[in-house]
Amino acid sequence: MSEQGIVDQELAQQLVDRAKAEGVKLTGPGGLLGDLTKRVLEAGLEGEMDGHLGYAKHTVEGRDGGNSRNGTRTKTVITDVGPVDIDVPRDRDGTFEPAIVRKHQRRLGGVDDMVLSLSAKGLTTGEISAHLAEVYGASVSKDTISAITDRVLGEITDWQSRPLDAVYPVMFIDAIFVKIRDGQVANRPIYVAIGVTVDGERDILGLWAGQGGEGAKYWLTVLTEIKNRGVTDVCIVCCDGLKGLPDSIATTWPLAIVQTCVLHLIRHTFRLAGRHDWDPIAKALRPVYTAPTEAAARERFAEFTAVWGAKYPGIIRLWDNAWAEFVPFLAFVDVRVIHRGVVQVIPQLVPVSF
Repeated sequence: MSEQGIVDQELAQQLVDRAKAEGVKLTGPGGLLGDLTKRVLEAGLEGEMDGHLGYAKHTVEGRDGGNSRNGTRTKTVITDVGPVDIDVPRDRDGTFEPAIVRKHQRRLGGVDDMVLSLSAKGLTTGEISAHLAEVYGASVSKDTISAITDRVLGEITDWQSRPLDAVYPVMFIDAIFVKIRDGQVANRPIYVAIGVTVDGERDILGLWAGQGGEGAKYWLTVLTEIKNRGVTDVCIVCCDGLKGLPDSIATTWPLAIVQTCVLHLIRHTFRLAGRHDWDPIAKALRPVYTAPTEAAARERFAEFTAVWGAKYPGIIRLWDNAWAEFVPFLAFVDVRVIHRGVVQVIPQLVPVSF
């Protein structure tokens, strides 16, 4: 394929110029894009029929009395550029199963994507139907739109309840706030859990929509569900400094190590400092969370306290209170693990946030 793609730019310009000269619209019913889509789809279907029968159209191989072409049937499919009438080839035995436009398929994939996108933005089924009719000239009923969204909701439910691995060495949990329309638009927390598998791959364990603010009690419900889906143990759980969250983690996996997310800790630090001091505080804290050992981190924090403690005692209390959950990753220096029979050395477990 050339850098210009399948369709040459000069050829495309010729088609556009010719359409303008003949008064043909680019989009909508009878438009240039619809005609091109029709020709491409029909060419693809003919190619599939060639492969199905083993010979090309009008060749002598089709005169042996075996299965052969049997004309076409017309069907209308809804595409991104509007409804398109295509001629689908048929065979005498009725065994042709096209893949480009399947039997009984009335919408190409892009239309389903548009419906889901509009639904996610809060439009009702009637509004989506009217939008597609106005913009694309495509008639999609409310029942069809509901069927599209319901099918996806079913897939989401299956994904949300799928079995999980028995052990995750590391799990990251956090809540993000998004605007959700439920009668009216409101900020709601979406609880997110990401696990790191024993092979080092990240796995999104699930998403849960909560009410109000982020709460440790709801996190206990989320973690219990994760445990009930097969997770018997988690080595390290990385989270923010939400009050009560370490207790929820300990209730679910008593042996799990709670690691405070360094990024969240730094954000909370900035909330207690004047904006003009953010840069020097950030530079002074960096030696603390990049220290090779807990003892070295404590020394660097003592130096930080000597400089900033009098001006910002709240920051010192914040770090003192979070220290037990801040330092666990510092113990993972020069850790030797056996993976697939090979001894590997991990120089340091770097703090990660999401």
